[in-house]
Amino acid sequence: MPDARLEACIALCRRARELDGAALLQTLSELESALNEMRLSPTASPQGRAALPQPEIRMDLLGYITGWNAGAEHLFGYTAEEALGQNVLFLYADSSEEIAEMFLDDGSAVMEVRRRKKSGDIFWASLSLTAERDEAGQPAGFVARMSEIGDGLSDEDKLRLHARIIEDSDQGILITDSEERIVSVNTAFTRITGYTAAEAIGKTPDILRSGKHNADFRAQVRSAMRGAGPWHGEIIGKRKNGEHFPQSVSISVVRNDTNDITHAFSIFSDISVYKEAEARIQHLANYDSLTGLPNRSLLTQLTDQALTVARRQHGHGAMLVLALYRFTSIYDTLGHEVRDTLLRDISQRFRATLRDEDVLCRLDGDRFAVALLDIQKREHAGIVAQKLLSSLDAPFLIDGHNLRIGASIGIAVYPEDGMETDTLLRFADSARTRVHQSGEVGYMFFSAEMNQRAKEHLWFESELRRALAESQLQLHYQPKVSLRSGRIVGAEALLRWKHPERGMVSPGIFVPVAEETGLILSLGDWVLEEACRQIRQWKDAGLEVPPIAINISSRQFDAALPERVHAVLDKHQLPPNLLKLEITESLLVRGAENVIPIMNQLVAMGLALALDDFGTGYSSLAYLKKFPISTLKIDRSFVIGLPHEENDCAIARAIVTMAQQLRQEIVAEGVETREQMSFLRDLGCDQLQGYLFSPALPPAEFERKVRDGERLALRRG
Repeated sequence: MPDARLEACIALCRRARELDGAALLQTLSELESALNEMRLSPTASPQGRAALPQPEIRMDLLGYITGWNAGAEHLFGYTAEEALGQNVLFLYADSSEEIAEMFLDDGSAVMEVRRRKKSGDIFWASLSLTAERDEAGQPAGFVARMSEIGDGLSDEDKLRLHARIIEDSDQGILITDSEERIVSVNTAFTRITGYTAAEAIGKTPDILRSGKHNADFRAQVRSAMRGAGPWHGEIIGKRKNGEHFPQSVSISVVRNDTNDITHAFSIFSDISVYKEAEARIQHLANYDSLTGLPNRSLLTQLTDQALTVARRQHGHGAMLVLALYRFTSIYDTLGHEVRDTLLRDISQRFRATLRDEDVLCRLDGDRFAVALLDIQKREHAGIVAQKLLSSLDAPFLIDGHNLRIGASIGIAVYPEDGMETDTLLRFADSARTRVHQSGEVGYMFFSAEMNQRAKEHLWFESELRRALAESQLQLHYQPKVSLRSGRIVGAEALLRWKHPERGMVSPGIFVPVAEETGLILSLGDWVLEEACRQIRQWKDAGLEVPPIAINISSRQFDAALPERVHAVLDKHQLPPNLLKLEITESLLVRGAENVIPIMNQLVAMGLALALDDFGTGYSSLAYLKKFPISTLKIDRSFVIGLPHEENDCAIARAIVTMAQQLRQEIVAEGVETREQMSFLRDLGCDQLQGYLFSPALPPAEFERKVRDGERLALRRG
């Protein structure tokens, strides 16, 4: 049976012979339309092609066909029963071709592909691919819409087809002219960015600029828009409402017959969902789902990086493995909800105990690990372990249950115990096991030597606390002598500890322990109080007391120091000129903005400031000009070699010259011989302090020397 449209075309041709002018042109136009319709669908039924929908195929995420409409049946020749359930690969013309439908982020979801019909005929088709999402916004499948590209498709038809594909694309499309002004956008552009076509056309793509990228990155994108070559990448864009969003973008240009750029176009997709999913997957891969702490995988990554740096810089660190006591019995008795809450609470206490740069990890069950990636001394790991144990002292109140829990901790240090993360974890866990087997709460180092040192450190800390409470501490006073008169013109109060069993303990041993444990704050307060009490006692006894200097730790030097000093002076009714504060150079590099205001307050109160151990740290004329320091003390390490060691002589001479130029008093420490004294006096040094005149003395002996007016013989030895 002949096609009705063919009969209509024949009738139009016959009529055209009898017409002329406008009527002829109208008839020829109708004929052209009829022929075009026939060309586009030569196999259409007598009812006409318009009755058939566009071929549409629905697939799941693996490419298996779940939907097959009448248009697809007409295009391929397969019925729905034959197609449903098959993989879309059976329609491919080439079995080695990739499943294009599976890759939406290759820069375009519109492509030309080759397909095979049931008859075996191979044809070209224009494929528009769209992702389908479930209620949670996650990809659930794909919809492929196809149009056969016939050999006879005219340029006009191609343009019409491409325009339809662009408009229906799931990706945003933006076209600019040679002056980078937007001339066209599609519906997806509006849906993704919030800008309508009317709002975007005439503007530049800068309306989408987020400000998140540096100038080099923006230059790459602009270069692609100016014809340097296609560019594909990820960009952070900005919607009309100001929200930032990640997008996958492809940029290219269109050239005319003379190779001049006429337009540039960008095809982009909002990849927020994919980035969020990626972040969730990354978090699950690296963090414990219950506590939110890093898991063993992330711990290993971070520790491996730190070990690489430590090898290069000869750094120190430690790995702690901790296991909880009585945890299993709590779980067996109270259930998993109480167990989970307890683990979260314990994690929070541990995290609050550590520095930000320390890594706290939950290994499994009731085991945690702590990586101390940068420590000054290996013994510091023991201090951290003790703090972690102390954080468990207070009970945990959960669902009306008052729960107490302890822990055992093992410690491995690097580089001594190893330079591999797995090795450190294994050694630390081995040490922890030894603690656990002892049945006691505590910590232990893997190395026997380190373990002994840690025990000694812990003993000193415990005994030092006891010494403060039981008045085992004393102040001795080392005289400072004028190199002009030989008279005692001052003294330095030095801390002494007489242990009931060990006797006198060297400050070189217990002061560093006090610094590391924070006990230095209590010691400093005790020294200030005791020195002022002793000065008051001497004054009440009628002694003409010279200024007494006390050492101030950098940890004491805070905004509250002036008020603390004022309170003690006021308590003992002492004038501030009787008290001098000695500070170390390390304090001065903390930043002038932090230190100068405190110094100025102290000086304004009438106190004098001395810089102790000058030359051993960060000696700089620059900061000496800034800080209100009245006295420089030459460190004993530069005095020992005088007057024979050339370098020591040069350093001492430079320090004295500098101090004289700044009109500062100069005190030399550790002077033991007359040769040293003579050399320093000739340089112009003001005072000496050392065994040549006197060691540090108990209060009564110092008082006697002052009352008797003892002098240093200044004749040359």
